[in-house]
Amino acid sequence: MRSLEVAIIGYGLAGSIFHAPFIAAEPRMRVAAVVTSSAERAAQARREHPGVRVVSHADDLFTEPAGLDLVVVATPNRSHAPLAAQALDAGLPVVVDKPFAVSVTDAESVVAQAEQSGLALSVFQNRRWDGDFQTVRELVETGKLGRVRRFESRFERWRPVPKGGWREIGSDEDGAGILLDLGSHLVDQAVTLFGPVLSVYCELDQRREGVRSDDDAFVALTHTSGVRSHLWMSAVAPQLGPRFRVLGSESGFVSYGLDPQEEALRSGRRPGDGAPWGTVEPEHWGLLGAEPDTVPIPTAPGDYLAFYSAMAAALLDGAPVPVDPRDAVTTLRLLAKARESADTGVTVTA
Repeated sequence: MRSLEVAIIGYGLAGSIFHAPFIAAEPRMRVAAVVTSSAERAAQARREHPGVRVVSHADDLFTEPAGLDLVVVATPNRSHAPLAAQALDAGLPVVVDKPFAVSVTDAESVVAQAEQSGLALSVFQNRRWDGDFQTVRELVETGKLGRVRRFESRFERWRPVPKGGWREIGSDEDGAGILLDLGSHLVDQAVTLFGPVLSVYCELDQRREGVRSDDDAFVALTHTSGVRSHLWMSAVAPQLGPRFRVLGSESGFVSYGLDPQEEALRSGRRPGDGAPWGTVEPEHWGLLGAEPDTVPIPTAPGDYLAFYSAMAAALLDGAPVPVDPRDAVTTLRLLAKARESADTGVTVTA
């Protein structure tokens, strides 16, 4: 079986926690190279992936691309599109962490470049493989809720004291702020479920002292199907709302808490280590029904590995990429409309 040789640019949280473990767990892939300027992270990469080639700059990688089959861009947001373009110039397929780019124009340019070169390009919208989202998707697609009228989705945290990283104190050019960060997931999930959007309304705030970018946001999407998606993202929520609340003509669904994969990864667990992966205990299952008759239903296991399994199939078997990059362009376009709405205080046409 041929192994795809994968290079990861950036070995911070995204590269080391959200990408490398799943590349290593996919039988047809291997972490072959890592780009990091940090001596500490270089040592970590060598420890976690014996035999990996470590270089300090992306240019070092692209001057010697021979033997590589895929580049993963897991760097700060402002460098996503430029590095993806460099990889494509070097003749290499690319996976880009979300957000795809900091502007719609940059994202469209990278998509056009990939199409012209015939190289595979995908965006790591891993939250499509959250177990709770997969559960909601099954309920929607099988009609168990009836006709969905409202979809509520939240990523809320309680971080009253800023950490001071670029996501909080960076500029728009850096791709900072919670709208672009968590909104990339929430908007992508809503559009995946309910399709094209007619209009967008948004409220954006900077709640914490010393923070230059938005840390509290609400986005309302009206879909052409008639569904209304209400999306919250916040770093200043002292009490967390439901992760999902979906209201249909026949039934509703509500669930609390985040998919367990991120916590497992941060604690050092890895897919394939022998323990069940991505599973949710029964006491945390969501409730389905109409008051007063609601019942818990099992949460589907989360499976971020499925992204890289699909990417391997795209490169080796000619299958579609796991996330069409044009979907990510649509998400960026809607986030830009959300910012326009927040700036003007009115609902804008999508």
